[in-house]
Amino acid sequence: MLKVATDRNGVARVTLDRPERHNAFDEALIAELDARFRQFAAQPPRAVVLAGAGQSFCAGADADWMRRAAGWGEAENRADAQALSDMLAAIDSCPAPVIAVAHGAVMGGGVGLLACADLVVAHPEARFAFPEVRLGITPATISPFVVRAIGPRAARRWFLTAERFGTAEALAMGLVHAVSETPGSVAEGWIAALLSNAPGAVAEAKRLVRDIAGKPVDDALRAETAARIATCRASAEGQEGLAAFLEKRPPAWARTP
Repeated sequence: MLKVATDRNGVARVTLDRPERHNAFDEALIAELDARFRQFAAQPPRAVVLAGAGQSFCAGADADWMRRAAGWGEAENRADAQALSDMLAAIDSCPAPVIAVAHGAVMGGGVGLLACADLVVAHPEARFAFPEVRLGITPATISPFVVRAIGPRAARRWFLTAERFGTAEALAMGLVHAVSETPGSVAEGWIAALLSNAPGAVAEAKRLVRDIAGKPVDDALRAETAARIATCRASAEGQEGLAAFLEKRPPAWARTP
């Protein structure tokens, strides 16, 4: 259900591999993704590329999974939803930058995956939707990640209507960062940029955005961010970066794709 390969530069490539089901989620795929990204938290790669095999990136929930869930009680459904939320949180909090490459159908939970990624590129023919209300449910589990990514105003539109939308709308609301006929080449360009950067600093920059987003710019926040840059400057990476700059050489962490 999940293919994983890591190249010589430490870039992990994770592929959802249920093409016959358009990479739709079930319990097993959710558990595999969660376990893999927990491993990445313990031993971070330089970057993670998340893609889907076959015609679609991820078509949301698997029909057989939903059929099983229909017969569960509230406790079982709560545990199942929590497992999905935990998996999304593992991707969202991954120390390594996560690049999602989207194509084909990107529905429901598939959009949730994009919302948890740091960089997203989509093929022009990719199509997106939150179809949950048509099934009498809501996109509750993915909502914290999606609303943060696209904002509450856009979420009201697309959560309520369940309409499909394309890459123009996805780009405008910030769900995707780039649209390309060759999304893989865009991802490789991002990887090249990331491999030039200090991995520890990249992880810290990711935490920085998460930690300061939405906070008022007050004395406490300014003191916190001043302390953070001081820590970075004194770190081994900070010292190596400065030395490399002054000596006009590549830093020790630089890699060529």
